[in-house]
Amino acid sequence: MQTRNLAPGHTISRVIRGGWQMAEGHGSAVSDAAVDDMVAFADAGITTFDCADIYTGVEALIGRFRDRYRDLRGAEALSRIRVHTKCVPDLTLLHTLRKSDIEATIDTSLSRLGVERLDLVQFHWWDYAAPKWLEAAGWLEELRQAGKIARIGSTNFDTAHMRAICEAGVPLVSIQVQYSLLDRRPEKAMAAAAAEHGVSLLCYGTVAGGFLSDRWLGQAEPAGALENRSLVKYKLIIDDIGGWDLFQALLAELRRIADAHGTDIATVASAAMLDRPGVAAVIVGARNRTHLAGNLAISDLALGAADRAAIDAVLAEARPLEGDVYELERDRNGRHGAIMKYNLNNEAV
Repeated sequence: MQTRNLAPGHTISRVIRGGWQMAEGHGSAVSDAAVDDMVAFADAGITTFDCADIYTGVEALIGRFRDRYRDLRGAEALSRIRVHTKCVPDLTLLHTLRKSDIEATIDTSLSRLGVERLDLVQFHWWDYAAPKWLEAAGWLEELRQAGKIARIGSTNFDTAHMRAICEAGVPLVSIQVQYSLLDRRPEKAMAAAAAEHGVSLLCYGTVAGGFLSDRWLGQAEPAGALENRSLVKYKLIIDDIGGWDLFQALLAELRRIADAHGTDIATVASAAMLDRPGVAAVIVGARNRTHLAGNLAISDLALGAADRAAIDAVLAEARPLEGDVYELERDRNGRHGAIMKYNLNNEAV
């Protein structure tokens, strides 16, 4: 497994195990099997885990994993584990948010994970019209200076607001963005701005909720309800960039490349994002270790110039998505924003 230094003293695996699918409601988050699965991922070299205060049960689950891993492999092995969590204040609280609320969130994450200091806290803010977003970022920096947080990142901020946080003196080391062959909005401005400020990109959605996989190759466009909100979200993106025929052309090209490398479409789709400038890692969702071999293959796959050119030739026919990073999703009256959930901490309670 390839690694990358996200910051001094903070080395991550270039494939990160995402925690969303382990949240209660997605699977058996409290089972011993889930902890055993994380041990298997860590042993194989995927030593970085992504979670959030809003992923119900996942921080506590990772805390159990850390205890188990220390018992099985020792303190030195545990020291190589990195846990990236998030601070996501609910939409309804943004106008009245206080530093004590942010600190309470951080204290809860510390308790759930069973650590004295959080490796990385990725800050998210739902609505820029609520004016405390920069102040809240500053509160996180104060908590970093107090020793509760080692490093600060952000998630789903657009380029202008990411710049403003950096220029206000908050030392962002990363920004988590939705970035895939279907959704290339980070290439408009974010990638260059992030590089300018020394901020690395951590990419989620690289397989578009499963659409970028062999399962959908040659399939008719779904006419009825899709099985989960993630698929609904990425189907909207497919529609916006050019529709089902273009999507199928992309899958066919990815299948050809996968055949040449002895792998599958999902692996090619994620490996292609590791090639992008500024990308430190891709975040992959995995409910259990049955996906481990495929996840490991992502960093092993070296796409050639001809592979990249073939992908780009298909995508040259795609329409660019509107706006900057996460701009469509922030419009709560729009098609993309209407399916979002904005008060997940309150729902978890």
